[in-house]
Amino acid sequence: MRLSLETREVGRVTIVRCNGRIVSGDESESLRAHVAWLLRDRRAIVLHLGEVGFVDSSGLGTMVRTLTSVRQKGGDLKLCNVPEHTRKVLKMTNLTKLFDTHESEEGAVSAFYRAQSRVEQPAHTGLSILCVDRSGDVLAYLRELLRRAGHDVHTSSSLADSLMLMRVTSFRLLLLGPGLTASPAVQQTFQQACAKVPVLQLGHEFSGLEAGEAASGLLEKIAASLNSSSGSPC
Repeated sequence: MRLSLETREVGRVTIVRCNGRIVSGDESESLRAHVAWLLRDRRAIVLHLGEVGFVDSSGLGTMVRTLTSVRQKGGDLKLCNVPEHTRKVLKMTNLTKLFDTHESEEGAVSAFYRAQSRVEQPAHTGLSILCVDRSGDVLAYLRELLRRAGHDVHTSSSLADSLMLMRVTSFRLLLLGPGLTASPAVQQTFQQACAKVPVLQLGHEFSGLEAGEAASGLLEKIAASLNSSSGSPC
């Protein structure tokens, strides 16, 4: 089975879900190249290995070289959901101390957030904001807009990942896009979490507004929330 790589962003962390085999040749090269591409603007990377059926010596070497490349860029790479056969290989090759491994995605994400909290972060004059929207383009726009306005911005495209972030760190404001769906259990848990944080809804019209108009309107609403402890319900 050829290696497939599915990538998603969970706040400040990028999760790469690997499916197939990490072996010599195209598979190893695709993993190395994919992480190198992520390093253009990402520094916290998790490799989810739960669906990796086999790792050969070359594939393991690629993982070591990839970890080194990430750390040379000032970032880090963690592993999660490591299959038992891969865990045994890491132990046999004395690489368990080199790789930071976690039982779940949430454990790996939480480890990154704990590490970042111990490092002095740039001062933010605004809010710690979690933005949730199905559109990657909208999230990219919100990240740049709100960071330049002095806010500490985290983004997610799913309610389940948003819940994960809300468990590992705290937010002063949620921005929610339209049409977000999840299982009934996740929907209910998310609604309960929303009761503790002010929420601003991004309507269906937001993505179609002229960029400047959308920016000014949103920043006005966020500025108002600085002086208010309540927001719209989920």
